[in-house]
Amino acid sequence: MKIDAQVVVIGAGPGGYTAAFLAAGRGFKTVLVDPEPAPGGVCLFRGCIPSKALLHAARLIAESRQADTFGLHFSELRVDLDRLRAWKDEIVTRLTSGLAQQCQLRGVTRLQGEARLLSSNQLVVERSGTETVEIQADHLILATGSRPAPLPGLTGPMPAGVLDSTSALQLETIPASLLVVGAGNIGLELGTVYAELGSRVQVVEASAGILPGADRDLVRPLAAHLGKRLESVTLNARVVSIESADPGVRVGIQEEGGPVVFHTVERVLIATGRTPASDIPGLDKTRVTQDARGAIQVDAAMRSADPSILAIGDVTGGIMLAHKASAQAHQAVATLAGEPPAARPPILPAVTYTDPEIAWAGLTETMARDQNIPVRAVRFPWAASGRAHTLERTEGVTKWILEPDTGKILGLGITGVGAGELIAQGVLAIEQELTIDAVAHCVHPHPTLSETLMEAAEIFSGQCVHFHAPLRKRIHE
Repeated sequence: MKIDAQVVVIGAGPGGYTAAFLAAGRGFKTVLVDPEPAPGGVCLFRGCIPSKALLHAARLIAESRQADTFGLHFSELRVDLDRLRAWKDEIVTRLTSGLAQQCQLRGVTRLQGEARLLSSNQLVVERSGTETVEIQADHLILATGSRPAPLPGLTGPMPAGVLDSTSALQLETIPASLLVVGAGNIGLELGTVYAELGSRVQVVEASAGILPGADRDLVRPLAAHLGKRLESVTLNARVVSIESADPGVRVGIQEEGGPVVFHTVERVLIATGRTPASDIPGLDKTRVTQDARGAIQVDAAMRSADPSILAIGDVTGGIMLAHKASAQAHQAVATLAGEPPAARPPILPAVTYTDPEIAWAGLTETMARDQNIPVRAVRFPWAASGRAHTLERTEGVTKWILEPDTGKILGLGITGVGAGELIAQGVLAIEQELTIDAVAHCVHPHPTLSETLMEAAEIFSGQCVHFHAPLRKRIHE
């Protein structure tokens, strides 16, 4: 079987299927290639969606426990693990089936199989059995995503009982004890799920704090909450050995050059990040270049060093976020249509879906300090929010990062329930180059958590009603 196409997209995650749909919408004859039976990629099958489903379940467990505070008492929790797993899988099936239907509606040819490049414009898709499809393409868009990174310093196969982010989401059992290696997004999110389901969870992190990329004032409320739910969080520590034990797994942990201490647990979760899945068969037959970590190098237009090949998403390295891949898909298809890249890259929000959530966009205080950029931060504590009190969730904080003299919005950080739902307002403000006065002028409904953005903005001009902060004059006044 042979196919001629204008655009072939390899990888059907959020970046890949977005690129395929957009390319078909612009009139390109488009083929989408992926080994899975339906579009969705790691995000939908083994990442973003199933993890958020389980985090929702974990949140319900936490809320049922918290309800004792205001006089609502529930009987002892009983987890039907088979039904919980099936419910998660049903969500995935609904969404992937919908994407497969979208391919038909949009005229995208979808091939299930492994792609092997023959040249910059030719590839073979090896399908089930011995069937192959040869494709001649004007352009390729590589969107093969990423895979869990191995634990640094340890080589060879891991013993039974060691999980990665993929196997942890299969939820085969609820271990009595779980040691999570890595206190980034993946480790803390999955650690939260297992802790609420009943596991005794320990976390080990090599750096000096959890979520190393986030501002410390945003992290503190989460750290306090985790201190109540997790058995321990050990910082400045590294795992030096993992071996089978009877029963479970024996882990050697060394703290700041001290002696190695051994812990025996039922399961270990390796959550030390992800690495680009750039080992595409035949990639060496093209002019595509890669960095030291294997990430495909692209320019602002998403073009690789090969004129016929573009790349998007996790396979290009950097921050690995589904919405980044989708945004890059828009740019890649615009490039194929002859449109220039945007004058500046889009603002990419980041969200950690723990309890409480942490979200930020644009410049952070940490980045400003590292880059010697003068900023002013205005914070509104959720302890002054009526809506937060009705939820019994007053630990949150909303923080704007501003130019000190003009009040131009440079960044936004939020910690609290639903922070991920609120952060887009900051993205819009930064993209539109608004000043903080514009946010303060917008009436927000009461009582809502969205009000915290307005009240934080009012602090800048000394007009905040629910939290007193001394007025600081602007430099130009």
